[in-house]
Amino acid sequence: MKPIAKSSKLASVSYDIRGPVLDKARQMEDEGQKIIKLNIGNVAAFGLMPPDEIVQDMIRNLPDAAGYTDSKGLFAPRKAVVHYTQEKGVKGVTVDDVYLGNGASELIQMAMNALVNDGDEVLIPAPDFPLYTAVVGLSGGKPVHYLCDEGAGWLPDLDDIESKITPRTRAIMVCNPNNPTGALYPDDLLLGIIEIARRHQLLIFADEIYDKTLYDGNTHTSMASLADDVLFVTFNGLSKNYRSCGYRAGWMVVSGEKRHARDYIEGLNMLASLRLCSNTPGQLAIQTALGGYQSIKDLVAPTGRLCRQRDLAYELLSQIPGVSVVKPKAALYMFPRLDPQVYPIADDQQFAYELLAEEKVLIVQGTGFNWVAPDHFRLVFLPNSDDLKEAIGRIERFLAQYRKRHGT
Repeated sequence: MKPIAKSSKLASVSYDIRGPVLDKARQMEDEGQKIIKLNIGNVAAFGLMPPDEIVQDMIRNLPDAAGYTDSKGLFAPRKAVVHYTQEKGVKGVTVDDVYLGNGASELIQMAMNALVNDGDEVLIPAPDFPLYTAVVGLSGGKPVHYLCDEGAGWLPDLDDIESKITPRTRAIMVCNPNNPTGALYPDDLLLGIIEIARRHQLLIFADEIYDKTLYDGNTHTSMASLADDVLFVTFNGLSKNYRSCGYRAGWMVVSGEKRHARDYIEGLNMLASLRLCSNTPGQLAIQTALGGYQSIKDLVAPTGRLCRQRDLAYELLSQIPGVSVVKPKAALYMFPRLDPQVYPIADDQQFAYELLAEEKVLIVQGTGFNWVAPDHFRLVFLPNSDDLKEAIGRIERFLAQYRKRHGT
């Protein structure tokens, strides 16, 4: 048995579950202080609710949802996922290749646990979604971060990926559309990553949870649609596109070169069986969601709420001296840069703490996403326009005082 994980292994997810900034926020709320939260993509907290047809379908089916299902999930929603992969151009997927889970996060952990042995390495983007780094470490492996290039719109650096491959490397994690940067990867970049995986016989994990949250007419290519001679494990779910975070309804699809992955797939099946099954009410939402009206398109249209809030946040942040930001093409986040010559920040967690204490605005420091320097932070543009304008105004005021204190 592996030893119980020490708290240090969870440090990379401290922005969500523990740490001084969040502790301070809870204390302030307990004291009755109102905080504007720009720290987490919990869409329901900002009044973005799931489509009514999903809610009603779950209610109608709830009397039949008390029992365990197949460990991989109910047939009908898994079949709906197969049809969805076909729409995305992924070939050769059957119902047996689909696993339903309590959100994509559970399935990412399952996929890592089935693959990683002690000392194995997995390439993780920097900045990352901290879960990736955490689950590799908790599985006994070593997360190795490859750089995404801000100057190139936060696209992964192929040369950096290649340079960090060792005999212990087992997989490459790709988050597209990306959290925390909002980047959307073009096909030639995806093909470049696939070629690296092909040469080094690596598995590709593709987190595509934001594949419908796209702006400015952009389109998303599912990575697994671009090759069938590499093993892909693709993650998706209802949390973001269908504003159903609390339903914990996600799926994982194994595709591509499966002939040499029998032991790995057997491990996935074993882990799926060990947790019995994912929650049945959440499973019941999947078929209706994928087959129904895609209301996310209204939200990301030029006049839609999410697009308008993205544009507003980008415009306001770009006007602050010493702040620059790449305009997101997708997802719900942006990752602004604070010019170190203007803001000589040594500890960005302390920076986030002071912003919270002085201005009652909660953000996540960039190093919380395993970024290499204390010069970025992630901002969620989910609050309505009035709250977003107020929050960024407070950030601007705080930064003005910061410049004054440091004489920059």
